[in-house]
Amino acid sequence: MFKHLLVPVDGSDVSKKSLKKVAALAKADGAAVTLVYVSDPTPPMVYSDSTMGYGISKKQHTEACQAYAKDVFKKSTTALGAGAKVKSLHIENSNLSEGILAGAKKAKADVIVMASHKRTGIKGVLLGSETHEVIVHSTLPVLVLG
Repeated sequence: MFKHLLVPVDGSDVSKKSLKKVAALAKADGAAVTLVYVSDPTPPMVYSDSTMGYGISKKQHTEACQAYAKDVFKKSTTALGAGAKVKSLHIENSNLSEGILAGAKKAKADVIVMASHKRTGIKGVLLGSETHEVIVHSTLPVLVLG
């Protein structure tokens, strides 16, 4: 049915769990998979992993994002299994849904396959839904995995 799946990944448990379903779908259709990771191009004011925060340059932030994306791609590719036709795409965009849509266009995908965090109630209102934003603004079909 689909020949090129765009799959946003972020290293979260929800993202990891969805990869088994993506692998089955890709295998059934003989589809290629492009994994996309979207990072914010602007470094935060301060990184803090201890009681002492520290500033970071744009270059350091870019390098950290690229290293994290590489790790996420490696783990995601392994989860998809041997034989999968996998490419990866790191997009820098401060808006996650826009980054995903730009990735789909750049990869020339014919469907976006996303995991849903299933936020409901007040969490859904406060945190919003990137999946919803992608669905609303996409010209491609969007398959949401639960």
